[in-house]
Amino acid sequence: MSSPPPETKAGTLTWLGHSCAVIELDGHVVVTDPVLRARIAHLRRKTRVESAVLDHADLILVSHTHHDHLDLPSLDRLDPGAQVLVPAGAGGLLRRRGFRVVQEVVPGDEVSVGSIRIRVTHAEHAAGLRVGTGKTQPVGYVIGGTQTVYFAGDTDLFEGMGALGRVDVALLPVAGWGARLPVGHLDPARAVEALELIEPRLAIPIHWGTYAPWRPPRGDDTPAQAFAELAATVIPTVDVRVLRPGQSCGLDYARTA
Repeated sequence: MSSPPPETKAGTLTWLGHSCAVIELDGHVVVTDPVLRARIAHLRRKTRVESAVLDHADLILVSHTHHDHLDLPSLDRLDPGAQVLVPAGAGGLLRRRGFRVVQEVVPGDEVSVGSIRIRVTHAEHAAGLRVGTGKTQPVGYVIGGTQTVYFAGDTDLFEGMGALGRVDVALLPVAGWGARLPVGHLDPARAVEALELIEPRLAIPIHWGTYAPWRPPRGDDTPAQAFAELAATVIPTVDVRVLRPGQSCGLDYARTA
């Protein structure tokens, strides 16, 4: 067995593409929406996901049941002993896959996992409906420890977004995977509006450039760069870092060179 990853005082975040991030914080390894395969239905991705970064995951946060956020074969790459939080109504999908500690949640719930505490938030997004579940309500999560990380999942602006409490780091979606961005999503401009409401110290744009229909994406980072450039003008106190899939940053607010 390999040894656990070294802990850093401030924590580390690695973006694996789309809405999947690995957050190392206070001795825990948290994975959000682990969608890792090269092909999911009609969607394709270009970059390969290295499994090593997932080895010690002990908490998995699933925002909703759409296939580009809850992919069962991707989840098979994770430890079935990890605790999983999933929207109410979807727990059976994970239990039938072999996960032993599955908790169904709704907005307003709070869950303690060792030294961190998870608050479940509203997400303004279309309800999920797939075989094996009823209709499920998407959620977001605030991960509270020595740093506080907000994972928005898929969402548009919503009432209460400015009342999340202290948020040090915000993972905000800024695009989609198709030519058209449906309702229930943030584009770069609306994601900057979200920044004004949340006021984090650090923001990382997600949900851009990883998947595309029928053929792998070209790696266009236009949505992420547009978000960063607009944020620098509108709310310059926020440090925006644009990561490529597989890249990491410390949660220490210091700008990278």
